[in-house]
Formats: sequence, structure tokens, C-alpha cells
Amino acid sequence: MTTLLSLNNICVSFDQRMVLDHVSLELNRGQITTLIGPNGAGKSTLIKVILGLIPADSGNITRASKLRIGYVPQKISVDESFPLSVERFLKLARHYSRKRLNKVISQLSIEGLLQRQLVRLSGGEMQRVLLARALLGEPQLLVLDEPVQGVDISGQIELYQLISDIAQQIDCAVLLVSHDLHLVMAGTDHVICLNHHVCCHGEPESVAQHPEFARLFAQNERQQLAVYTHHHVCDEHDHHHHQASSQENV
Repeated sequence: MTTLLSLNNICVSFDQRMVLDHVSLELNRGQITTLIGPNGAGKSTLIKVILGLIPADSGNITRASKLRIGYVPQKISVDESFPLSVERFLKLARHYSRKRLNKVISQLSIEGLLQRQLVRLSGGEMQRVLLARALLGEPQLLVLDEPVQGVDISGQIELYQLISDIAQQIDCAVLLVSHDLHLVMAGTDHVICLNHHVCCHGEPESVAQHPEFARLFAQNERQQLAVYTHHHVCDEHDHHHHQASSQENV
């Protein structure tokens, strides 16, 4: 497994408040890593460090040579009075060929959206377009910051499956930030639980049983941990799903 990016003991503080405290992780080709944590845990700051948008106060960052990173934000702001079609928005990206553009459009099944105005898209449609834009640069690492915000439950499941399929097709590393644990547990290889420091990490099932995970997400009596598992069996047509009940998302 090829490591594309690694962080070693990264620390970041703002106004003398420690936001990231000796955080270490590796992002590997062909692996989907999901970053979870409560609000204010430092997830957005960690993403900015990985993207090179802010420097770390201390620690080391190692990136593969000429690493190409594609980024899908939670949302973008577009003035409703500004005419911008999906096709024009995609063409504003740099360093892509027409062949690549056509391939990505087909890959994400957004042919019917090309002439639509960006501001008129639904949440799920917008996320597909943002994902398409990120894929135009043929990324080796794909970073998605809570990509299902504003998307209904069926759209969330479909989007997570699409991300998993694309990761396999282009053999890239994926870092996915999410609160929808009951959905992403099925499609992720590695989970990192962050609360300023790495509380726990590992395969989804082991993290779900970790005391630190339970303390952060399941201790509140109003919440019940929801874990969605996807069991693959020998017959490719016979998939079994199980979803634990949940009173509210964590």
C-alpha cells in the first residue's frame, strides 16, 4: 500500500488555544479514510493543513512527489444573479483535456445538468458537480469535507457509493469528513476519531467499540450509536444490510 501523504505530530493553535495536538495519520492509495469528531474538534483545520492552506506550528508533513489533490468543499457560494451554467463552471477548471471532461461527465452521470444554472441545483446535484470538478485534475488524493450536507438520505447512500466506486476506479486515496457514521461505516476502510488529538483509529468495527468513541458519540442519553454495516457474501446478488436504530445523527 502506497502512502501518499503522512502527518507526524502536527500541532496547530489559534490565540493560544490548541486546535490540533500532536496529530498523526497516513493516507494510502486505494484506501478510504473517514475523519469523524464532534463540532469544534479541529477537522476543518486538519483539512486545511493537508491542503496546504495553513501551516502547522510544529510536526512534519510528507507528501508524495507532485501529489495531485482534488478537493470537494461542503458548499460553494454563488450569487443568484450571476449566470453560471454547470458546463461553464466545469470548464473554469484548469489543466484538463476535453476527453477528460467528457469522461468525468459520463462517470458522474451529469450530462443532463450541463445547461442548468449552478444556483438552481439541488444539494445532491451540486455535490456531483463539485465532485466532477475535483476529478478533472485526475487526483491521487481526493478530500471531501462533509459532502452530503443538504442531501436527502437516499441521495447520501448513492453519493457514498459513488465515491467508493470512483476511488476503486482511479485507485486514489480518499479522505472523507463526515458526521453520518451510520452510513459511512459501510464504505470506509479506516476511521480516525478526532477531538483535537486522535482519540482512536482503525477499522470501523473496532473504532465503534472503542471507549473514546463511545464517550464522544454515545454517552449522551439522547443519542444512540447507529452503525450501518454492509456484509458481502459469496453471491454478488445477495447482499444483506443491517442498520441499528438511531434517535439522531451523531
